[in-house]
Amino acid sequence: MTMTDSPPLDEAALEQFVHQAVGDLAAAISGLMMHLGDRLGLYRAMAGAGPLTAAALAERTGTHERYVREWLSNQAAGGYVSFDPQADTFELSAEHALVLANEASPVFLGGAFETVASCYTDHETFARAFTTGEGIDWGAHDDRLYTGALRLFRTGYEAYLVQSWLPALDGVVDKLRSGASVADVGCGFGASTVIMARAFEHSTFLGVDNHAPSIEGARAAAREAGVERRTRFEVAPASDVPGTGYDLVTMFDCLHDMGDPVGVARRLRQSLAPDGTLLLVEPAAGDGLTDNLNPVGRMYYGLSTVICTPSSLAQEVGLGLGAQAGPRRMAEVLREAGFSTVRVATQTPFNLIIEARP
Repeated sequence: MTMTDSPPLDEAALEQFVHQAVGDLAAAISGLMMHLGDRLGLYRAMAGAGPLTAAALAERTGTHERYVREWLSNQAAGGYVSFDPQADTFELSAEHALVLANEASPVFLGGAFETVASCYTDHETFARAFTTGEGIDWGAHDDRLYTGALRLFRTGYEAYLVQSWLPALDGVVDKLRSGASVADVGCGFGASTVIMARAFEHSTFLGVDNHAPSIEGARAAAREAGVERRTRFEVAPASDVPGTGYDLVTMFDCLHDMGDPVGVARRLRQSLAPDGTLLLVEPAAGDGLTDNLNPVGRMYYGLSTVICTPSSLAQEVGLGLGAQAGPRRMAEVLREAGFSTVRVATQTPFNLIIEARP
């Protein structure tokens, strides 16, 4: 077919898609602006401060006014801050501050943008993986992936883990209050482990991760929180969790990253007490692609392309579940591993909370 034989274009559809792509382009560069605002403390300086000039914000943050003015202009164009042209001031609303400045907020997204920034740094590694089919080990990424993931997930864990996720499991909170033995597998920097240890002073906790720098960070976090006597952290793969007889085993946002999730789940089932519980927290997803064609699914598929799936492909078996496997596929994995009871205990817009019992 020659160019003259091409079907006529739908000009309205073309214009609509150009607007969509330009919007995504603006969002892409604005993501970097958000990361800079987070890293430089610009949002924190604006939170609760009322209207500020660019010069005032620069003085508060030890930055240069000309850069800050250009950054603020981007933020105003995106609706992140408001602009008063008469006073030449910019303001961060209380609502936007919860998302951009307050790390204790359950809707804080600074860590998410830090994670995405790390992915841009690693783009050559991703391009090579696409052409070779090889995996990418979890420890091979830009360091901002690990600190960003900590800040991204910790806010949700702080908001929901003790308050709603654990209570959604049958009888688990009573065991934790009385004194339970818990293994937190794939614990990373130990945010989930420390949160549980703070809440349940009669229980003991083991955190396991194969990324040594994360384990060092977890030990430091436990000391800072004053729970180091009831927590210990070890470098080990999820398939080799030390010990048995655990009342509760947890995996937060990591089973889908495993090369052999069935084998890992089988080992975790063996590590449980006969009446023990496995808690899985996985990214929110439906069971098919059409269920996930939304902004949350779009985000998770993107992260899965460059983080979760490559991590799985870098390991033995290399099943490559991906971050959007969905509850039905996760249940299949758990039942193949020998769990007799599997259910979605609760969920949030970003998380599936799955309970499994031997």
